[in-house]
Amino acid sequence: MQSILQKATGIGPTPVEPDNLDGRVAIVTGGAFGIGFEVSRALAHAGCRVIMVNRKEEQGEDAKATITAESPGAKIEWKECDLGNLKQVREVFSELRGSLERLDFVVLSAGINTNQYGLDHDGIDRHFGVNFLGQFYAVNQLWPLLRKTSKFPGAKPPRVVFEASEMHRTAPNNVHFASLDEINDDKLGPTELYGRTKLALILFAKYGLAGKVIKENEDNIYALSVHPGAVSGHDRSCWRDGHGLTAYPLKIGQHSDAAAVEGCVPRNYWHAFDMEHVGVWS
Repeated sequence: MQSILQKATGIGPTPVEPDNLDGRVAIVTGGAFGIGFEVSRALAHAGCRVIMVNRKEEQGEDAKATITAESPGAKIEWKECDLGNLKQVREVFSELRGSLERLDFVVLSAGINTNQYGLDHDGIDRHFGVNFLGQFYAVNQLWPLLRKTSKFPGAKPPRVVFEASEMHRTAPNNVHFASLDEINDDKLGPTELYGRTKLALILFAKYGLAGKVIKENEDNIYALSVHPGAVSGHDRSCWRDGHGLTAYPLKIGQHSDAAAVEGCVPRNYWHAFDMEHVGVWS
């Protein structure tokens, strides 16, 4: 329906692409699937070297094949990592930190959508472990390389982009992130579990990175959180699993196919990659 309305009225998402990014390097968690794949795809088509990080090998191989078929010279790679396994996060991202000469973009798009409560590899609520804690740790591992890149002569400020959501407003009103017992509350519903992780990402971007690390150290690095909008893509099965039949009415009004109408990424995502202008902290 969205694509039909767009063709008839001209209203709807339009393709937005970054400028020439030749020589730049990006790491995209969740980069082989859904919105993360579209971000990887656009960055690679713009000449950026892109390293996608996902849990499933078949997703990584399919994503690489698609992108290289479209752009035979694309510099696209894939690394396996379960963000719900902190030992694996440390191994994968510390190896990337040591092997790369520079890092211009970190896009944190991996995550579990609204779904039933469960525990990750480390015994932590899987939504919180994958959507926030694993990504927090990944940024921690990569920060020295981002800081190094920011000091290259003439370098544009590196960007750390968090895929947040307006659904952060559905987080429990008594959230404090104070203890594992609070995090592992199996009484929370799928929407509350998901919303809490998006709130954590926004707070980390604004008060953790921008407010403390970047400001206090005068780092020439930008931390931004973006709301990509409601999309209907491959991950909508999470809504069905989390909410049952109530998931189906939620499809109404969503963008079609993982925010990728004719391969575009939501416009507000690309504001984070605008190398000439910088918006306010999100």
